[in-house]
Amino acid sequence: MGLKEIKKLLKNILAEEFLLEDVPMAQHTSFRAGGHADMMVIVQETEDLKAVLALLADEKYRYPFMVLGNGSNVLVKDGGYRGIIIKVGEAFNYAIPTENKLLCGAATPMSAVSKAAAEAGLSGFEFASGIPGSIGGAVFMNAGAYGGEMAHVVDKVHLVSRDGSRDFYLTAAELQMGYRHTLLHESGDIVVDVVLALSEGNKDAIRAQITDFTKRRNAKQPVSFPSAGSFFKRPEGYFAGKLIEDAGLKGLTVGGAQVSELHSGFIINRGGATASDILQLMEIVQAKVLDEFGVMLEPEVRIIGE
Repeated sequence: MGLKEIKKLLKNILAEEFLLEDVPMAQHTSFRAGGHADMMVIVQETEDLKAVLALLADEKYRYPFMVLGNGSNVLVKDGGYRGIIIKVGEAFNYAIPTENKLLCGAATPMSAVSKAAAEAGLSGFEFASGIPGSIGGAVFMNAGAYGGEMAHVVDKVHLVSRDGSRDFYLTAAELQMGYRHTLLHESGDIVVDVVLALSEGNKDAIRAQITDFTKRRNAKQPVSFPSAGSFFKRPEGYFAGKLIEDAGLKGLTVGGAQVSELHSGFIINRGGATASDILQLMEIVQAKVLDEFGVMLEPEVRIIGE
């Protein structure tokens, strides 16, 4: 079934303003690069998400799709994405404290979660204050920084199954949260909201810790350029940035893409980079590091499209 027919069916679920065609993904990803997606569907309610997923999972209408949060860990190839991007909308942007817990919608930026925790005098989330993107994506990747990771603070996660048939909760243990990986990579289930288990703390001390981490991040990371954060996973026993720097690749440029001169673990968009520039630079870095040190660097960034 073609996109036009799918769109007609989707109109029974969502208002037309939430059904966008031929969407430039450079506007929806932190790399500010990449091709167009056939369609973007923006969902504002859990029941709408379930209905959209159920439609796309139906044998009669089956159509490729992927779910996108803030797009901070995704690169869409220049040929674009032949399918539907499901974007979790602004209605999923909230952070509500109750006792020592914080209920956060999947679209809530990590910075907003950190601020809400600080204002409620809840400690434990300071490590994540500068991690880009939304909390849904952070759970999916088990994002981490400064010795902390999402697995340390997640109490339970509200999910919708990939086929839209049900919504349910899983604990951090049930999500099998490992290094930059969770069960969601295999199951394809989608985060709706997250309950964080934090601890009572001193507001001033929490804010001071966040300020310290922010200063350290700004001093060591190329935050003024579009990127997807650390491009490569940390290889066991090594640091990706150090391997890249020791291979003499700091500052290496392909088109508008560059290995950051501030932190070699980052590939940045210096201006006008295409997804092909970024991917070509990635391949050069992988080949050189493998040749020099016998270590194959794996991208942490999700690369989709054609």
